[in-house]
Amino acid sequence: MFGDPEQIAAAMRQFADMLSAPPTSGPVNWDMAKNIARHVVVAEGDPSVMEGERRQIVDALNLADLWLNEATSLPSGVNNPQAWSRSEWIEKTVPVWQKLCDPIAARMVETMSGTLGATGLPPEAQAMAGPLMGMMKQMGGMMVGQQIGQAVGSLALEVIGSTDIGLPLSDNAALLPGGVAAFSQGLETPAEEIRLYLALREAAHHRLFQHVPWLRAHLLGAVEEYARGITVDASALEEQLRGLDINNPEQLQQALSGGNLLKPEETERQKAALSRLETMLALVEGWVGTVVDGAADGKLPSATALSETVRRRRATGGPAEQTFATLVGLELRPRRLREAAALWQALEADRGVDGRDAVWDHPDLMPTADDLDAPERFVRGEPELDLSSLEGTLRDSPGTPAAPGTSGTPGAPAASGEDGDGDEKGRKDDGGEDGGA
Repeated sequence: MFGDPEQIAAAMRQFADMLSAPPTSGPVNWDMAKNIARHVVVAEGDPSVMEGERRQIVDALNLADLWLNEATSLPSGVNNPQAWSRSEWIEKTVPVWQKLCDPIAARMVETMSGTLGATGLPPEAQAMAGPLMGMMKQMGGMMVGQQIGQAVGSLALEVIGSTDIGLPLSDNAALLPGGVAAFSQGLETPAEEIRLYLALREAAHHRLFQHVPWLRAHLLGAVEEYARGITVDASALEEQLRGLDINNPEQLQQALSGGNLLKPEETERQKAALSRLETMLALVEGWVGTVVDGAADGKLPSATALSETVRRRRATGGPAEQTFATLVGLELRPRRLREAAALWQALEADRGVDGRDAVWDHPDLMPTADDLDAPERFVRGEPELDLSSLEGTLRDSPGTPAAPGTSGTPGAPAASGEDGDGDEKGRKDDGGEDGGA
């Protein structure tokens, strides 16, 4: 009569988690989201990090950081190298996920609470439904938290370290032994080389995030800019919610974890913000690849093959692309990553390592999406000149001879020795006199 007792018990636990969230805790119940993410990784197996694994990871990060000193002018960013389990990765990175997701979730929860609650009610009834609307917001936060928890848990099964998605998710450089092992499957490369190469990438990311002070705010600010202009199709959302069978747990789970129910509409403002974020992520990734290749040259025989493996991993839909597509709407374009790497390589060839890294001194010095299409122009630093404007300026300058086919300076008499064309035009006023005086 009441269905499966286990399903009812699970639903009651989730409902209790929802009600236990403080009213001012934000749009998402993050305790519930973390629990869902942990359940995802535990279901697939999440062994604790053994002491031997931890020592191997820490040694690899320290050695990689020394190698990077020869490949970049940025100082070390590895202060406390660590080895994490997947559950530890979730716990350590949730504060940054909260900053990324709360602005978007707030707008979505607001729309959902209106759709689920007081839609169609007269103003008097809406005023009386205040407590109910608070409950609706909690329910909306639970639904968004379900989706975020599923996405973060799925990402934890794929990541290798704290910087896979190109964002500063932690202040500490860290690798996951489970992620390193998963990346190594099928590769005919010694495990030590793979671990060192991945440690180089992790340490290079942290040099950027620790010593380019504006970068963190710039990346996270692009996501916030996206969130400020977000809109949700309330009518489509209402229609989907009406079609859900609350007595069918599988249908509810599929709707909450698939990303379609809570997917926001994209406006021109969002597209512009995501384009800026995508360009900056490509520049970060391209710089890291360039620096790592330089540091590994002559030290890791398999560096070239491992670099290509990382590129293929991105091209086939890595964790960054899938997670951003679910939570933010961003899909990384691997083509831009190759172009960004080519630009950094060209900068290094033209200006050296110090000149290449000096571009990070200020956001105004950074390449744009157009520069990725024409890296040679950015490297040379050639401004685009409007030649027609330049000719006009010279022509109007006092004492400047007129170009052939022009009348010279307006209001001035024709100079002696002009060619026939100049004489002819000078005679248009009475005998070449100053008609404009």
